[in-house]
Amino acid sequence: MNVKYLPKSDRPVHRVADAPTTCTLTELLAALIGGQQQVEIAEKLMRRFGSLRAIRSASASEIAQISGIGQQTAARLISALELGKRLVTEFEEEKPTISSPKVAANLVQYEMSILEQEELWILLLDTRSRVVETVKLYRGSVNTTQVRIGEIFRAAVRHNATAFIAVHNHPSGDPNPSPDDVSLTRAIIEAGKLMDIEVLDHLVIGRNRWVSLKERKLGFN
Repeated sequence: MNVKYLPKSDRPVHRVADAPTTCTLTELLAALIGGQQQVEIAEKLMRRFGSLRAIRSASASEIAQISGIGQQTAARLISALELGKRLVTEFEEEKPTISSPKVAANLVQYEMSILEQEELWILLLDTRSRVVETVKLYRGSVNTTQVRIGEIFRAAVRHNATAFIAVHNHPSGDPNPSPDDVSLTRAIIEAGKLMDIEVLDHLVIGRNRWVSLKERKLGFN
């Protein structure tokens, strides 16, 4: 695989550079709501539904029950969330080429950073480092006792992938890898050597941040 990861500092933690991504979820919702007391209304919206996923699953009439949000604003919120979902779909359909950890992280950052539970996904790549499939494998605790290594490589073989990048999220928002994350990384790398399928990286996604275990030399020789 001709994929080069540029050297970084010993312990990099990345932040999304664009200004909107540095805003809190409440601030982004407030910008969509608009008008007076937009922040207070956004806070009420979050208290009522608890998460962005729950808001996305709600109907316009349910959202409009929040004081200060009418049907028009509720429809605008639903439309914005649907646009975000379709943007993710477009990225997947374009089969982007993975040239760095940042490119891989950007593909999944939006969707994975709002997940309420820990999930393990793999980005399957072809010989030209293009994403051929994103497979969502596990939901819940992601560690070597819960994850079946064979399941990961079964998906890679099924899609004729020559390499993959493992990605999982930390719902706490802190992307710093745990000892279990490092152990899992070592296990899949060793299995990859036997299967002749390269494990390019293992990314941990937090809230507006991500970490590459390969950059940190955790689990990678």
